[in-house]
Amino acid sequence: MTAASVATGHRRGIGRQAVRLVILLAILAVVLYPLIWMLGTSVKSPQEIVNNTGLLPDAFTPSNYTDGWRNFDVGFGRFFVNSALVSLLVVVGNALSCLLAAYAFARLRFRLRRFWFAIMIGTLLLPGHVLIVPQYILFRTLGVVGGDWPYLPLVLPHFLATEAFFVFLMVQFMRGIPAELDEAAKIDGASAYGIFRYVILPLSRPALVTTAIFSFIWTWNDFFRQLVYLSQLPDYTVPVALTLFIDSTSQSAVGPMFAMSVLSLLPVFLFFVAFQRMLVEGINTSGLKG
Repeated sequence: MTAASVATGHRRGIGRQAVRLVILLAILAVVLYPLIWMLGTSVKSPQEIVNNTGLLPDAFTPSNYTDGWRNFDVGFGRFFVNSALVSLLVVVGNALSCLLAAYAFARLRFRLRRFWFAIMIGTLLLPGHVLIVPQYILFRTLGVVGGDWPYLPLVLPHFLATEAFFVFLMVQFMRGIPAELDEAAKIDGASAYGIFRYVILPLSRPALVTTAIFSFIWTWNDFFRQLVYLSQLPDYTVPVALTLFIDSTSQSAVGPMFAMSVLSLLPVFLFFVAFQRMLVEGINTSGLKG
């Protein structure tokens, strides 16, 4: 191989890398454009927002954040507390109930086990909005809607293993745990509960973290269900409260609204960053990788 051919191959390699880099930068720009636009709009004056001057503001207007935080009779911090409370309770409910249901499907033997597992998987085909009306009628009949604790309809279903996706994820994960560990625990005198407590639970940490992350993100960003069940201003969560910046006359405080939208992204971003490594590990070990 001559020096000229080596140099030609080297230049072609550099050219291919340059093309890949340009393509990746273009994709990154497309993905980040909405976020940059939102950040820029959150510090623009009302005139700049109306005139749509560009991504970055001509006049920096940080007062949008203070105006948005104090825009209502209730401080916006109250909405953050409400969202955090509901999201954390949903995380706990999904982690506990889905783990127990998954253990039953993956490790226990009972009649019609495969049938009930198929029925559970079949519920994944139902859009969540289809269930809103019958669930609302059920909770209203039980006297839960508008009760002393308005978040009960949002939290209670998650303590009953209603999230089939998380049950399926954990079942797939548990099937990867060697059955020999169960047999060894039985020889040592462990019951079904003992196997769950001392074998399955410690090894299911990646699947639990994955469930926690997705549960938190989906609940924090949920709008429709919270809009249906929450009717009092002090009980609103962040997604519902953001709609209050547009009043009945269609007058909107766009700057403060986008400022609060930026703040609403921070908990999700920090939660994801804190558990990103465990999220990837949980997906890779649960049989859901592509």
